[in-house]
Amino acid sequence: MILLRDCFAVAVPARAGVPAARASAAAPDRRRFELLRGVDILIDGNRIAKIGANLAAPTGSPAGAPASLTVIDASRHVVLPGLVNTHHHFYQTLTRNLPAVQDAKLFDWLVYLYEIWKYLDPEAVYWSSMLAMAELAKTGCTLTTDHHYLYPAGFPGDIPSLQFRAASDIGLRFAPTRGSMSRSKKDGGLPPDSTVQDEDIILAHSEETLRLFHDPAPDAMRKVALAPCSPFSVSERLMKDSAALARKYGARIHTHLAETRDEDDYCVQVYGRRPLQVMRDCDFVGPDVWFAHGIHFKDDELDFLAATGTGVAHCPSSNMRLGSGICRVREMLDRGVPLGLGVDGSASNDTSDMLGEARQALLLQRVRYGSGGLTAGEALDIATRGGAHILGFDQAGLIAEGALADLALFDVMKLEYAGALSDPLASLVFSGYNHGADHVIVNGAQVVRHGLLVGADEELIRRNALSACERMYAKAGIL
Repeated sequence: MILLRDCFAVAVPARAGVPAARASAAAPDRRRFELLRGVDILIDGNRIAKIGANLAAPTGSPAGAPASLTVIDASRHVVLPGLVNTHHHFYQTLTRNLPAVQDAKLFDWLVYLYEIWKYLDPEAVYWSSMLAMAELAKTGCTLTTDHHYLYPAGFPGDIPSLQFRAASDIGLRFAPTRGSMSRSKKDGGLPPDSTVQDEDIILAHSEETLRLFHDPAPDAMRKVALAPCSPFSVSERLMKDSAALARKYGARIHTHLAETRDEDDYCVQVYGRRPLQVMRDCDFVGPDVWFAHGIHFKDDELDFLAATGTGVAHCPSSNMRLGSGICRVREMLDRGVPLGLGVDGSASNDTSDMLGEARQALLLQRVRYGSGGLTAGEALDIATRGGAHILGFDQAGLIAEGALADLALFDVMKLEYAGALSDPLASLVFSGYNHGADHVIVNGAQVVRHGLLVGADEELIRRNALSACERMYAKAGIL
């Protein structure tokens, strides 16, 4: 058991009919959260058991409280639902900030990096996964996916197994995708031949991964989705077959879509249709599907996404870094399109900072739509409840009795928050520069304590990730 004592502020879902603190009569309540002050949260097993003031410590031992009870003084903390990352490429943590592609557009960036990524080995996959999840956890993330679509020829090991081992070692709830590419340069694609696979091999391994790792339970620590990389890296046949296979196992489906103008042009030239129409023709839409980026959807396409419950992972930092454009998040929210937040690959973001990503989402929408583009509450709702819904975890992403005990505690009694605590929740988005969480709890267990990982050695992760990075660079001849 864990007891969070005397929380400074707890973000719980806003109740219908409760007026916003400063909303005008003409403006809708867009806070998404209410704040509870000075309450306790009791965690029993992997669930939130009670929320209330002055909760008595559970009894059950001769001394009163059970011997396993951990009490955390939360009087300095804003307690959020654990943040949820809906799009990432863990292996890209090893290729951050490369000078040759610091100013490149997506297609040029990919072509250059594939010549490095083709040298991925088991150590690189494991330690890059450890590094990415360590960064995510330390910035308040409790649930993440990963889109690993690159399977080098002759790879001596099983990539999903390596990633699930890393997730267990860090302690995160993990819902990765078995990604895929089948079109290389010889087929009009972008990657070298050694990084793509035969489509029958892809489907066979996808089914094996689903059978081994996909847990349909609502409190699962492991789920699997299938994710052909993009319309320009696989055939329509693989899109269709992947969708049918995922649905056979009750799993979800993911791909990149509408990220750049180049992708739009490619689909029109190769398929004679826009990207979303290609997905519709492949039965790759619906409430079990989410697309990464979704920048260049037209009005009628946004309406279709809303009507079908098809989700979008918004990746603001990556979109800015590659100059891809600005996702129409405000209009998606107003239409009811399911939305989550993603940091995207660390080679197009250069970090895995979930709280920082929520701040970027808010600021970027205001660039496009003005000061009312997105509220702090909406940004955090997308980053928590929205993402959990997209990944199929409707009992995560919120703080309520009976919900999964996935929580992030941020210490706001620090220099960078002085003067900002008239709205403690918004202070996490508007103020501060160190986005590290003080405590992170996943499935009722502490993963981060006082800003440090509980179950993994951070220096060991750093050293081994750097070694894997340097080994790849040497093989690619860029050292």
